[in-house]
Amino acid sequence: MSDASSITTNNREKEWAVLVECASPQRGAPHLLSERLQGSFDWRELLIRADQHGVLGLLAEQLKNLNPPPQAEIREAVREWQRRQTVLTLSLTAEMFRLLEHFTALRIEVLVTKGPVLSVRCYGDPGMRQYGDVDLIVRDKDIHRSTEAMIALGYTPKVPVTAIQAEKIPGEYVFRQPNAQVLIEFHTERTFRYHPRRLQIENLFQRHASVTIDGRDVPALSLEDELILICVHGAKHFWERLMWIADVAALISRTRVPDWDRVVAVAREVGAERILRLGLRLASDMLGTDLPVHLEPGIRSDRAVSKLAAQITRRLASCEPRDIGILQRAAFRVRMRGGLLPGAAYLFRLLLSPTEEDWTPGKEGNRSAFVDAVSRPFRLARKHSRRSNN
Repeated sequence: MSDASSITTNNREKEWAVLVECASPQRGAPHLLSERLQGSFDWRELLIRADQHGVLGLLAEQLKNLNPPPQAEIREAVREWQRRQTVLTLSLTAEMFRLLEHFTALRIEVLVTKGPVLSVRCYGDPGMRQYGDVDLIVRDKDIHRSTEAMIALGYTPKVPVTAIQAEKIPGEYVFRQPNAQVLIEFHTERTFRYHPRRLQIENLFQRHASVTIDGRDVPALSLEDELILICVHGAKHFWERLMWIADVAALISRTRVPDWDRVVAVAREVGAERILRLGLRLASDMLGTDLPVHLEPGIRSDRAVSKLAAQITRRLASCEPRDIGILQRAAFRVRMRGGLLPGAAYLFRLLLSPTEEDWTPGKEGNRSAFVDAVSRPFRLARKHSRRSNN
């Protein structure tokens, strides 16, 4: 290895160690972080990597206590990012309150997930976690009325109304305010494709909880449902970002920890037992989070989870290209379900569940769902084959 390559590798290792230290709920003393940042260090590369992994807010918080502090231009870059994030957080939170009031008046039940709610639950501050939208959950039977309500409020739907009327199911129902940063995404039991079993939406509403933000109670998922959802979301994206692992670690390390018996029951309800085990194993291996005592033996003894956790940890730390080949993707989906037959059924369900990417532009309401489903595997093969070859 050349000297230049060795320096680059060392810098990447140092950057990763810093990000892991900042993302861990079990953070060491401030002087430990200072020691990691001694010597030659590319601060700008660290900030870029932190932003890519969604943990720039956690890094910025730790830099406040750094001694000696980073140079003035880095401190200013961090402050500028924090100003922008604060403005975005305030805008999204204010709009979330407005939408909740409007939907309450229409008697449409809504639950908030991720975004400011998860940030408060994990870090005690709606602006600490990086996010760029508000995620809302409604029943599928209410999506038509929800769409009408959003249009009446001045939002533009990304999903054509004709497709919604034809009962096509996108990845999520996205609404944007023209000339504004506000992005709202609606999810229903039919858009949560990556849960191995279909989500029982009524159970989410029955188990719902409240999270207080700026003195107001926000209807949210129960802590246990939120944990399963963020594990499924992380697995959906192959745990490509440290933020998703940090969220799991923080959520199970706060003063009020989940009811673990209920967590297991919720995971079993949607067939996500192994998905949960992988999320918890990553939080433990990478960020030092304590595992629940009565679940730890099962998590540690799951060989597939151990192997996948090691692969994901190495991949994140080495800053390898994020594109994953189609065969690797398929194998991951099968393993996440547990068992060959259930895994194959899960994989084929995902392969044959079309989203808006599979619709023919301009004909969203005309082409049959069967044609969309049959064409989806071929589109995915082309898409991921191109990525693997680039």
